[in-house]
Amino acid sequence: MAQAIRRIGVLTGGGDCAGLNAVIRAVTKSAIFQHGLEVYGIEDGFLGLVQNRIRPLGPDDVSGILTQGGTILGSSNKCDPSQYATRNRDGKIEKRDVTNRCLDHIDHHRLDALVVIGGDGTMSGAANFVHHGINCVGVPKTIDNDLYGTDVTFGFATACHVATSALDRIRTTAASHHRAMVVELMGRNAGWIALHSGIASGADIILIPEIPFDIEEVCERLQHRHRRGAGFSIVVVAEGARPSDGSLSVSSGDADEFGHVQLGGVGNLVTAEIEQRTGYETRVTILCHVLRGGTPTAFDRVLATRFGIEAIDAAHEGDFAKMVALSGGEIVRVPIEDGVSELKTVDPGLFDVAGVFFG
Repeated sequence: MAQAIRRIGVLTGGGDCAGLNAVIRAVTKSAIFQHGLEVYGIEDGFLGLVQNRIRPLGPDDVSGILTQGGTILGSSNKCDPSQYATRNRDGKIEKRDVTNRCLDHIDHHRLDALVVIGGDGTMSGAANFVHHGINCVGVPKTIDNDLYGTDVTFGFATACHVATSALDRIRTTAASHHRAMVVELMGRNAGWIALHSGIASGADIILIPEIPFDIEEVCERLQHRHRRGAGFSIVVVAEGARPSDGSLSVSSGDADEFGHVQLGGVGNLVTAEIEQRTGYETRVTILCHVLRGGTPTAFDRVLATRFGIEAIDAAHEGDFAKMVALSGGEIVRVPIEDGVSELKTVDPGLFDVAGVFFG
């Protein structure tokens, strides 16, 4: 029988999204009321482990947070303990492995297990702790829905709802002014948000990372619509979409500790090319971080709650090194490393949508 645990830590890493607080609430209440465990919150993801910012969580701390966006614990997507950035004596940035410092802090607070909530970078960090003997249970989170091993991640449904609502509003002003409207959404390596919100809002063109686009063909499609009497067009672009020549739009050349460069700007490039090549008045709207914030949808609240409860059940049973996941409507457990084994990109079967051009 697995050794009984008495105290757990919970952290939220990576970019924030709607539903994080619902997981924290479910983890805390389930741990305390169902299993008699103590819960400690780790602030700002792995950064809190490095800096020893760990505090008790009780029922009052998580009361009323179900409907709130963001995370009461804070988050960071710039801290990988195995590659922690510090300044040396010369003032230059160097990266060091400070995993042992985190292990000391875990031991100091007598944490028997960690519930790690995050995306691919956070799950990779959890896998590193597992290799160092720390009991971890993962909870998959990302608005991009690109985490392998689960049908869907919480945060995705809310991001699609926000994007679709915005596109519905943009459609009315596009029609009124007879413009081509380009809307840039998040989606670094996978175009799930752009695809789902684009289809839901009736977008005419959807550009995603999975399919390199030819800007000349994009413009020809817009001109074809114009000749048929269409007074406006909606073009949805994922931030990671790239033209067929392979170039990628980045807003910063600096990479974070997980090797991610900050993307952005492809919407501006597409807008400029459309206006120059077609002569149509074209405007761009960049939503990006708007998709992360705000109140979670009912679906994300329920999914996040189910994930949190299952994570505590797994910890209580001693079923560690697992990530909770959604499979065919059921909550299951898969090895954490399965969650980062590969990127979950858009299913090609979803591309066959009447009236939509994918570049």
